[in-house]
Amino acid sequence: MASLTQLTVTAAAEKFMRRMVRFSEHPAGGFRLTVTPGGCSGYASEFSVEAAPRQGDSELAVNGLRVFLPAESRLMLDGVTVDFADTPTQSGLTFVNPNAAACGCSTSDAAKPPAQAAVSLSSIRRL
Repeated sequence: MASLTQLTVTAAAEKFMRRMVRFSEHPAGGFRLTVTPGGCSGYASEFSVEAAPRQGDSELAVNGLRVFLPAESRLMLDGVTVDFADTPTQSGLTFVNPNAAACGCSTSDAAKPPAQAAVSLSSIRRL
């Protein structure tokens, strides 16, 4: 089982995750986060609330909140900060990877900030 000591969950992300679990069909369950490589931003993610971790998932305790991570996601989230943004242009989880290279889509632009990805609240649906 991989160590998850390098994953940081901000207070805003934790609050969002807790609310999702609390108001779900499984309030004693956990927040399952799946992350995959996704274009220029670095990550694409999906999440659901589950009663228990699935086979192969690791369980991360975040101040008592249960977070379930599949093996592939654990590897991708090493050193990453999971945050929550709620702005006029973006609402959802964001991922900041300080080790990611700047986007190379345009050589005329200056270096971009570390890679980030977001999940829109409008894309959430029950699985």
